[in-house]
Amino acid sequence: MKKLAPLFLVCAALFCASSVSAATNDAAAGGTEFERMFNGKDLKGWKGDTNRWSVEDGTIVGRITAERALKTNTFLIWTHAAPHDFEMHFAYKLTAENEKGAANSGVQYRSREVTNSNFVVKGYQADIEAGPTYSGMLHEEGGRGILARRGQMTRVSSTGTVHPVASLGAPAEIQSVIKADDWNDYTIIARGNRLTHAINGRVTADATDEQEGARAFHGVIALQLHRGEPMTVRFRDLRIKFLK
Repeated sequence: MKKLAPLFLVCAALFCASSVSAATNDAAAGGTEFERMFNGKDLKGWKGDTNRWSVEDGTIVGRITAERALKTNTFLIWTHAAPHDFEMHFAYKLTAENEKGAANSGVQYRSREVTNSNFVVKGYQADIEAGPTYSGMLHEEGGRGILARRGQMTRVSSTGTVHPVASLGAPAEIQSVIKADDWNDYTIIARGNRLTHAINGRVTADATDEQEGARAFHGVIALQLHRGEPMTVRFRDLRIKFLK
């Protein structure tokens, strides 16, 4: 791949850094108002394993304990819509309740529920973890894997090869805006074949997916409870705006 000129890298990074606000302005001009995805009282409008998911103090809670291990990933699926273009905001808090300090979660979008499964979903994921590496990246659950690492603007070619286009910043610098064991604000914007993630107002990943037959333009939204060590993930203030 031809080496990109430094000026282009700077311009591309600045363009991506403004993409969240730009998409918000576009939505205001041509989209609907934000819709609440969670009523703060119960799991009405969602489906999943109620032995794993509950509502506590106005938040959706997913939990793994030492007594009740989780062998495979499970998901809480929003049943209201399988949106095309949208802007979604939510807050999350991830707590590792184990000596390793390990915890992993995420939010699926434009995804599909696996038939005859125990609430298993595959597709695009906005990643969340307790560690220093993956929060904010774009991962395709049950599919092509990592499509944009944290700090990357990428293009996924027609053959599925992931090409880094520009840097959005050093992963460690982006990590510095993410609060450990505390509430963080997450934004997902999906418009056409371009997918953008941001945490606490900082763009973390931006990908343009050009692989026909593998990319998705609509699908379900779901919250992930990742198998592994005891942990708790909490979600609140889930809102979505459908974009025209």
